[in-house]
Amino acid sequence: MKKPIKDQKAVLIILLSNIFIPFLGIGLIIPVMPSFMNIMHLSGSTMGYLIAVFAVAQLIMSPFAGRWVDRYGRKKIITLGLFLFGISELIFGVGTHVSVLYLSRILGGISAAFIMPGVTAYVADITSVQERPKAMGYISAAISTGFIIGPGIGGFIAEYGIRLPFFFAAGIAFLACISSMFILKEPLTKEQLAENFDNNKQTNFIGDLKKSLNPVFFIAFIIVFVLAFGLSAYETVFSLFSDHKFGFTPKDIAAIITISSIFGVVVQVFMFGKLVDILGEKKLIQLCLIVGAILAVASTMISSYLAVLTVTCFIFLAFDLLRPALTTFLSKAGGKEQGFVAGMNSTYTSLGNIVGPAMAGILFDVNINYPYLFAAVILVIGLGFTFIWKENKLAESLAE
Repeated sequence: MKKPIKDQKAVLIILLSNIFIPFLGIGLIIPVMPSFMNIMHLSGSTMGYLIAVFAVAQLIMSPFAGRWVDRYGRKKIITLGLFLFGISELIFGVGTHVSVLYLSRILGGISAAFIMPGVTAYVADITSVQERPKAMGYISAAISTGFIIGPGIGGFIAEYGIRLPFFFAAGIAFLACISSMFILKEPLTKEQLAENFDNNKQTNFIGDLKKSLNPVFFIAFIIVFVLAFGLSAYETVFSLFSDHKFGFTPKDIAAIITISSIFGVVVQVFMFGKLVDILGEKKLIQLCLIVGAILAVASTMISSYLAVLTVTCFIFLAFDLLRPALTTFLSKAGGKEQGFVAGMNSTYTSLGNIVGPAMAGILFDVNINYPYLFAAVILVIGLGFTFIWKENKLAESLAE
């Protein structure tokens, strides 16, 4: 019989720290990217590619990492992921040529592909079915907290040197790696790992991808793609946009992102359930897409610090509500195919995270306002798809 969460606090804290650290590390570097860009004379398109290549590496490695988690054990893959993340941050911190930065981002994407399924599987192994939703909620909160705290810490650390946030991220990753090696125990026996691996041999990523192109599924996954595309495109150029257009310092940018993220998470925690009850998932998704598109356009027309902070708070809120609304609907409709739905949700999110930053970087070099305007167009296209989205057909098809 599995122990309740309250009796496994030490293990859970280590696991949540392991998932928190990569997202903290990603958040740490956001405020210093404009300064880094200027010092190394990088273009906006190069900055976009550096973000996109992380998602490419994660997308390619994820199917393999998922199987290795089942074959070689949760603990080994988690610790390897943390070690690779530390190395990637260290390389970025000392890098003086763009090719070295690309290598760092590729390693970072691989590390994320290892850490996320490893931690998720470990938590699922040690929790009961009744307590699993609560535990998965803790994982989501750890990820959000990393994003919230990261930019703030990064902005203040950068006051002592723009490369220092990368070394800080590397240090805490290595510390977490060592802690995990000594504190965590593999939750499954060798026999259980072998059985899991044999069962997963039947899964086929290419087959699932083809299945997702069925019109019944495709609309829902296109909206997943649109969300990831719009959010990543907006976030990719936010610090560059704020630096080039307004002259904001890393500390200014860190404060805006931190305040906006906290605002979004607080409203999400206390209001999301009520909004779903009042509007339903589909109407909430449509409302968030409309608000996101309007505010993306508004971002090109404002100039004061307070106006930028206000608009950013509400556009982050729109994305913070859109993501769980879409995930909740897909989870409800998933029926017996939760694995397929979750896997394709991750795949289309990664695709959006690849294309969004790349396009945003290219457009930034053409005109500083174009990435936001293009993100608005993509969100409007996503809104159009929602009007031909038949939720009942998706639910029925998944149930068959």
